[in-house]
Amino acid sequence: MTYEDLLLEADSEKLIVREKNIPGYNGRIYKNRIAINKDIKTSTEKACVLAEELGHYYTTAGDILDQSDAGNRKQEFRARLHGYNRMVGLMGIIRSYEHGCRNLYETAEYLEVTEAFLQEALSAYRSKYGIYKELDNYVIFFEPQLAVLKKFED
Repeated sequence: MTYEDLLLEADSEKLIVREKNIPGYNGRIYKNRIAINKDIKTSTEKACVLAEELGHYYTTAGDILDQSDAGNRKQEFRARLHGYNRMVGLMGIIRSYEHGCRNLYETAEYLEVTEAFLQEALSAYRSKYGIYKELDNYVIFFEPQLAVLKKFED
């Protein structure tokens, strides 16, 4: 999804999104307001940040800034996973493989995310699924590096 698509979704949810100076953060959400750091240069980066903030909107309750609290860490992971699934997703990884992407740079370009965001998504998927995940006729490996194999039927 593009930054513009995510802005339209936020608007349909009656969320106010503004680009502001928020030192130390790329994005923040408070009630119905989302702030995106105005120093972020590309719309791809902004989309990654907004996807996570929308993840917080849909999945988080209360103030979770204190990450020493296990419950807050779980909510943070859930919000990030929501953003990763929206911007990358297991099917996105498969589509990028079918499109001919053969490295992280090409995959990130195809999915319209930053390489850092893609790396974080893969790490989250590795935490959730382990070394690999089977989906339809594919196996997605997260270790030792991202790899997708298509299964053949006998």
